[in-house]
Amino acid sequence: MSNGSDAEGYPLASTSTWPAADIATAWQRELPGVNTDSIEVITPIWRMAKVLADDRRRTLNRLGIDPSTLDLLSVIRRAGPPYELTTREITRRTLVTPGAVSQRIARAEQAGLVARAPSTASRRAVAVRLTDAGHRLIEATVRELLEHESQLISALGAAERASLTGFLAKLEQSLVGPPRDEPAG
Repeated sequence: MSNGSDAEGYPLASTSTWPAADIATAWQRELPGVNTDSIEVITPIWRMAKVLADDRRRTLNRLGIDPSTLDLLSVIRRAGPPYELTTREITRRTLVTPGAVSQRIARAEQAGLVARAPSTASRRAVAVRLTDAGHRLIEATVRELLEHESQLISALGAAERASLTGFLAKLEQSLVGPPRDEPAG
């Protein structure tokens, strides 16, 4: 069909354009008694996550950095001077497997973005430090990425962003638990 819909009128785009309230109403009609209260929360979050993930992928591609390198360089840069972490600390902070961290470090080292050296903290530990090229890349990337993503949420005022941040933090904690850096309880 020329309107971008299938025979039933459902949009053909990768995410629906139907309002979540309409979806909830339709399921209430079709399956009376089924709890549909999650639809108006989860459906918009899922749609926004897809839109934001696609946008971030395109933005990072334009900036010439892949998400795993961004993650690695960011975690080291956010650590503060001397911009160095052990591989164990990188694994803990990035929430990926030690093998994945090792692969990320190897690729970044080959690209001249990080350097490995024995850690002063432990004889067995390996420290990973940002190189000058790594500093330049992560700082330029983060500045541009955050400016761009700030524009994406510009429809919300400061008070709305603060409220949404609180609501999202509460929902996230209920789903995944407290942040790993904080003790439970």
